[in-house]
Amino acid sequence: MTTLKRFVHELKHHWPFTLSATVFAIILTSILFFGFNLVVDENKFEFFHYFHILASAIVSTGIFYKYKKNVPIAILVGIFSSILIGTISDIILPFLGGKIFLWDIEFHLPILETPILVLGASMLGSIIGIWTKATRFPHFIHVFLSVFASLFYILAFIPETTFVLMAISLAIVFVAVLVPCCIGDMLIPVILLKRDLEPCSCTEPYEHHEDCECEHEYHKHHH
Repeated sequence: MTTLKRFVHELKHHWPFTLSATVFAIILTSILFFGFNLVVDENKFEFFHYFHILASAIVSTGIFYKYKKNVPIAILVGIFSSILIGTISDIILPFLGGKIFLWDIEFHLPILETPILVLGASMLGSIIGIWTKATRFPHFIHVFLSVFASLFYILAFIPETTFVLMAISLAIVFVAVLVPCCIGDMLIPVILLKRDLEPCSCTEPYEHHEDCECEHEYHKHHH
């Protein structure tokens, strides 16, 4: 299975969780903000940022470890991927999006200000990813938390918030979450894998594996 095919395969597994988590989180944040006058500050942003990194590490480590049973390398992949993508998704893209619209938005980088918490969250997530080997539901949680973290970054570090600004923020967050989260959870781990590895144990129906749960489900519904 080549790198591209492996990435597409994992994307097929995870895209329903990506889309549903994004839509659900955006609806929920809109209700909280407009319906309950939610006040967002730096502490709320950092809370979601740390948990976003933890969830991201679970997924990226789990996917890497599924194909290659190397614990130290899998943990390093989880740490690197979660911090990189978490920083891009939660901070860099929302900050740049705000600057594009000429907002007076501050730059705040937790990996430099609270490195122990960021590294601790990524390491804990990596260990959980190896232990549970779960990727789909953690990916849903990862995307869900990323929407909150990205949006809360904008709301916490701009002087004032209006309805128009909130609407634009949601559009920025949609882009800031979908692309980096899919890259971080799936593309980075599969790029770091060797090309000659065995396919996922849960492959497409046309590929036969005795332990393939997807194939068993497929034949169950077609016979």
